[in-house]
Amino acid sequence: MVNLMVMVSGIVLAQEFDARRDSTKEVSMPQIEILTQRDRILSKVPGSVAVLDFRSIQKIAPIHGNELFRKIPGLNVVDEEGAGLRINIGVRGLDPDRSRNVLVLEDGIPVALNPYGEPELYFTPPIDKMTTVEVLKGSGQILFGPQTTGGVVNLISANPPEKESSTLRLRVGTGGFVSTYASYGNTIDKVGFLVSYLNKRADMMGATRFNLHDIAAKLSIALSEKAKIGIKLGLYDEQSNSTYIGLTQTMYDKGGQDYLRMAPNDLLPVRRYHFSATHQYKLSSQWQWNTTAFAYTTTRNWRRQDFSTSAAAANRTGVVWGDATVPGGALYMLKTNGHRNREFGVAAIESQLKWKTAKQLLQAGIRLLAERADEQFLIGSKPDAVGGNLRDVEQRKGKAISLYVHDKIAITKKLEINVGLRVEHFDYNRNILRGRFMLNGVAVVADTNVVASNNLIAVIPGGGFNYSLDEGVTLFGGIHRGFAPPRTKDAITSEGMALDLAQENSWNSELGIRALLGKDFKAELTLFSMEFNNQIIPVSQSSGNANATGLANGGKTSHIGVEAGASFDLAKHMKKNFSLVFAANGTWIESRFSANRFIVVGANKVNVKNNQLPYAPSLMVNNSIEYASAKGAGIRLSGNFVGKQFADELNTISATADGRNGLLASRYITDLSAFARLSKKQILFSLAVKNLTNERYIASRRPQGIRVGIDRQVVLGMEVKW
Repeated sequence: MVNLMVMVSGIVLAQEFDARRDSTKEVSMPQIEILTQRDRILSKVPGSVAVLDFRSIQKIAPIHGNELFRKIPGLNVVDEEGAGLRINIGVRGLDPDRSRNVLVLEDGIPVALNPYGEPELYFTPPIDKMTTVEVLKGSGQILFGPQTTGGVVNLISANPPEKESSTLRLRVGTGGFVSTYASYGNTIDKVGFLVSYLNKRADMMGATRFNLHDIAAKLSIALSEKAKIGIKLGLYDEQSNSTYIGLTQTMYDKGGQDYLRMAPNDLLPVRRYHFSATHQYKLSSQWQWNTTAFAYTTTRNWRRQDFSTSAAAANRTGVVWGDATVPGGALYMLKTNGHRNREFGVAAIESQLKWKTAKQLLQAGIRLLAERADEQFLIGSKPDAVGGNLRDVEQRKGKAISLYVHDKIAITKKLEINVGLRVEHFDYNRNILRGRFMLNGVAVVADTNVVASNNLIAVIPGGGFNYSLDEGVTLFGGIHRGFAPPRTKDAITSEGMALDLAQENSWNSELGIRALLGKDFKAELTLFSMEFNNQIIPVSQSSGNANATGLANGGKTSHIGVEAGASFDLAKHMKKNFSLVFAANGTWIESRFSANRFIVVGANKVNVKNNQLPYAPSLMVNNSIEYASAKGAGIRLSGNFVGKQFADELNTISATADGRNGLLASRYITDLSAFARLSKKQILFSLAVKNLTNERYIASRRPQGIRVGIDRQVVLGMEVKW
């Protein structure tokens, strides 16, 4: 067994690249890489990096990806529906709403609805089929773009095997949870292939009921010794009762209604088709040319029942949630519903040239990308109506050209530097053909042809270094320009006025030291800073700020913090043939408005300068203890602490009656997992208990009320390979 540890900014995660890893070697797949294998092993990336390999994922036994992401320092993960169907990741104090500040990739390909104009994640690749998770927060992220403010998350699925191989993975748990994954692959002559199918469902994961299917195929074709083609096809289909409505404060305080289905007819179907093809050609021993083309469509038609906080609302069903005797403490369900029907399309081609020597790696490339969004809003006449009267129609389009160059040079045996530059050019327009506008204070629905268009150019530089202080001890650092394009959907106000939207810019820097001392002790310490000229604070229903005063411009913000972690294998230190690993990491962040910014509250203006940013806890801690025998059995106990958070810019402490604002108290969640592998057979058994102590806590006050964290979940699993 080769036992490796990959250092993460403030976290150290055991990586076991075991030769027994299902005794299956994979065919190299030509696809976009975030980290090379050398980088993963030797931690040569000049910045904060986290890698979770397949064996580590098996030991954690996650029900969904949120469980993995929240173990990585600097990442605040906010649960929405409790099933991880739509992840909300905030990096180093950035707003986690819809993960719009993070570039999320699957096998190197973006998964956001529209990477430029609408980078929200209404689709998240299921963790059940992933073999590796990579997170990059340093200057190297300018290679990928367009989002470079927060970080890059790359989810990697299995590649075709060298020999015939089949996998069956089954997990069952409380709440009717079932996850079934099956795959078959082989390499015949010069063609390798892998096909997989995942079905995942639950009847009562908290308040969520869902059923999803994921079908994927990968093909690797060696055209010659110099040329290779990789092709990937996929279909994702999901049905869930996801909703925006949450508990009022009175309902939460009373208890007994944590997972109540308040809008039982709400329905969210998501369907996604995706295709990618990569051609890799070795021009010589030093030169390589890669071309990648990808396209995907995402359809998201969301039916949600209307409700009001006013007892005087018309068209009420008679169903009331909460306490009507408390002002604002009740929700009145209405007889109508809204259908938010949206379809998104993305197509791109990228060409990259690599020049690699023993001391240098130069990468240069260009990407052309086109994106489109078609949106309709229909009003249904009853809560379960499947159609309705047309209210809104609009189209959003964008075209982008990206140019980049990145050079990594070994100056000496101890010093390695990298410098890079990315240029983004983005043309976009929003065309509203029918909409609801505010005219003289009155909402009017009318046919129209309101168009807003603009273009921008952004220059994004970055650089970093690695310096070996001693054997196993490395000093690293970097600085880069953070950039996020403006959301096309914000280009026109509710009054029909076209806006000249501002892009989001920051300067991100970090300085750290990592130590890999033998096989038993690893540690890392990273200092970081992000200074925003104008951070975009989401103004949307999903962020809970749909009725906020003003636009999404949050003004100047400052994020300063430290990430630290260590891991020690006591058994290996004592030269035992088993492992006993103690690991802990922590993140401390000060994320605040750093300039005057006024918010209208009633008849007053309140300056929120120095206030903490919403959903930006100052302290997050992970710790774990893991025992693993030489024969492949073990047990793991882990904990996750998240400090207090504010739900709004005013840093409101006392909860409002509707539950949408107020302090989110700190919490500590404990998970337990056990695993056993039959030494002579490729069979793995697992047991996972999530939220072992059954802690009750508020996970979020977004979008429209309190979401209670998922209670204790027990999951049994078995994996067989042959």
